[in-house]
Amino acid sequence: MELELLHSGISITTLSGEEALLTEDAVESLKGQIQGDVLLPSDDDYDQARKIWNGMIDKRPALIVRCTGPADVIDAVKFARTHNILVSIRGGGHNVAGNALVDNGMVIDLSKMRGIHVDPKSRTVRAEAGATLGELDRETQVFGLAVPSGIVTTTGIAGLTLGGGFGWLARKHGLSSDNLISVDMVTAEGEFLTVSETEHEDLFWGLRGGGGNFGIVTSFEYRLQSIGPMVLGGMLLHPMEDAPKFLRFYRDFISDAPDELAVAPILRLAPPAPFLPEEVHGMPVVGVIVLYAGPIEKGEKLIAPLRQYGKPLVDGIGPKPFRLLQSLLDASARPGLNYYVKSEFLPALSDDVIDTLVEHASKITSPLSVIAGFHLGGAVSRIDEDATAYSHRDAAYSLIINCAWTDPDESEKHIQWTRAFWQALQPFSSGGAYVNFQSRDEGEDRVKATYGTAKYERLSKLKKKYDPLNFFRLNQNIRPTS
Repeated sequence: MELELLHSGISITTLSGEEALLTEDAVESLKGQIQGDVLLPSDDDYDQARKIWNGMIDKRPALIVRCTGPADVIDAVKFARTHNILVSIRGGGHNVAGNALVDNGMVIDLSKMRGIHVDPKSRTVRAEAGATLGELDRETQVFGLAVPSGIVTTTGIAGLTLGGGFGWLARKHGLSSDNLISVDMVTAEGEFLTVSETEHEDLFWGLRGGGGNFGIVTSFEYRLQSIGPMVLGGMLLHPMEDAPKFLRFYRDFISDAPDELAVAPILRLAPPAPFLPEEVHGMPVVGVIVLYAGPIEKGEKLIAPLRQYGKPLVDGIGPKPFRLLQSLLDASARPGLNYYVKSEFLPALSDDVIDTLVEHASKITSPLSVIAGFHLGGAVSRIDEDATAYSHRDAAYSLIINCAWTDPDESEKHIQWTRAFWQALQPFSSGGAYVNFQSRDEGEDRVKATYGTAKYERLSKLKKKYDPLNFFRLNQNIRPTS
């Protein structure tokens, strides 16, 4: 529904889903409180401010509050509570499901909060919630350090970390949330808290995997790990017709891999990337992305059998800057495309799983889509399952079907392909999926499966303690215990 701007105020949606009127005086009062921007539909910057990474999402908030710091966040939360406004929270990155925006409600937007401070002596970094992985890497790599994080540099650190956060360093150093020391956050009551293993430890448990259900994190403090600035890694591609044999070879090759080695299989149409030969562009391919988080010479010997297998179309593996390797999948995550994502945790790459992957990848409907299996295990699996809210630590892979396309008129075709692919994987699933890879139509049962019955009940009780009214509900929602 189009927003109705009235002479006496603005129409808003309440927490109960009803429509109400926010007076002009109330809006002016908020503008006087907020140091950042308060944008209305009539403002010039409004349409740009309501755009997010997923071009399928077209929502029209009544208010967008672009915060500059915790004080703005506190004032925005208290204002929304006072006026009973439905709220969404936006960080600095992708938000696959589109929950960062809300029709006719208020967006509390943290994307302008991007400050990063590295302490190389203590090997820690504090970063504000609007920062992206690429920005974080830029500051930490000056010192040959990094936070174990994700796989695309434009990903926001906030959503990534609160959902768990895995990437190329996870097998060696654990998840982003496993390297979290503390957070500063604003609760649903507008209270400012510092949360860690010694302060509000129950909440610290829930924040590491439970998503944005418990408050608005304004900054994150992480432990830093040594990596780079040069590492061994890159992309290796074979023709899709070789996929059944290549993936079986890969599975056996990786079975006893050390923690330092991450090798993620991918299936797609080769993109027109500058690092790929022109004759490969558009070809159906299978391949891997490799990172060895150790001495380059040792890694070269370790991965030699992988590089020597068959006749690869492209062998882009070699010494390169860590930051460059972090950006290899950026072209597959361009902002503004239409995205529909499905994901599943897999316990293994069995022959049946491989055959299913090849069958459906061979029917891919868009040259922009990618199927990737992110290799887990290692340090991720050695942390006790109940130590954090993040679940399925025993999964070997987190498989993502990242479907992307440009023409909105083609949406049904691409979504049907994605759903059929995902349905075919269900017999092989560990029973859930990575919360950061879940789409807008997952539903409550899917969220429960993500955490399992016992852990979901614990999270639901935590939700009742810190957000009994479910003020933070536009997420992969965990309802408070009734």
